[in-house]
Amino acid sequence: MDIGTIILAISLVIIMFGMGLSLVKEDFVRLLQHPKAIIIGLINQIILLPIIAYLLIVLFEVETDIAIGVMILAACPGGPTSNLITHLAKGDTGLSISLTTVNSLITIFTIPFVVDFALTQFLDSNELVQINKLQTVIQIFAIVIIPVSIGMAIKNTKPAFADKMNKPVKIASAAVLFLVIIGLVLKKREDLIPYLQQAGLTALALNVATILIGFITAKIAKLNWTQSITISIESGIQNGTMAIAIASGILMNDNYAIAPAVYSLIMFFTGGAIIAFGMKTIKQKATH
Repeated sequence: MDIGTIILAISLVIIMFGMGLSLVKEDFVRLLQHPKAIIIGLINQIILLPIIAYLLIVLFEVETDIAIGVMILAACPGGPTSNLITHLAKGDTGLSISLTTVNSLITIFTIPFVVDFALTQFLDSNELVQINKLQTVIQIFAIVIIPVSIGMAIKNTKPAFADKMNKPVKIASAAVLFLVIIGLVLKKREDLIPYLQQAGLTALALNVATILIGFITAKIAKLNWTQSITISIESGIQNGTMAIAIASGILMNDNYAIAPAVYSLIMFFTGGAIIAFGMKTIKQKATH
């Protein structure tokens, strides 16, 4: 295991620990209070997202490594970034945290199947890599559930300390993700331009399409505005760090990590646009 893979694992552990620090009992009670919003959000993330990713891959005829990277990304849950963007965009932060939590639990079991589908679909028979689904589930469990559980335990026993640690942990996780992306770019600098051209277009299309479809499906389900913007964000803002960790750490192929890395950069710009839209809409509602 190289130093980059170790840093990636540490980064993901820090991120999931930070998520655990922000979780309280009410986040789970909310699942029963707003079942329709939760179900619509999960349908978007677990079912529609991988389907849209696959259709875009076929449409753009992207290169194999990018295609697999996009599917890995689509299999991953939303990350804590989606919770922050939801908060700043004046969405339903509680719903966002609940969706991220439940989706993180469910995707532990769905990721291996989506990844296996991608490998089977896009690799030639002589290149095919068989993944051990049980082992993959255990690995994802170790870097997701254990740090979240520790964070929750600290939040429950020492809430003041958890609140104090929340911001530094978020800053640390963002800094480590930035370093990981920079390291990946430097490592793949010779192939960077053609990869960026393909991965950039597909990642942007996936990001925008899932944001829009998330909002539309929420509106069709007659959810209120704050719930709709939240599901839009949760559908379109994925845990890029987890996708990079799966690509580089579990599948041991940095080429698969290019698309998630590019996506991680793009989502900050689209996230900024959503925040501006959300704040403007709330301001307009307040003046009417």
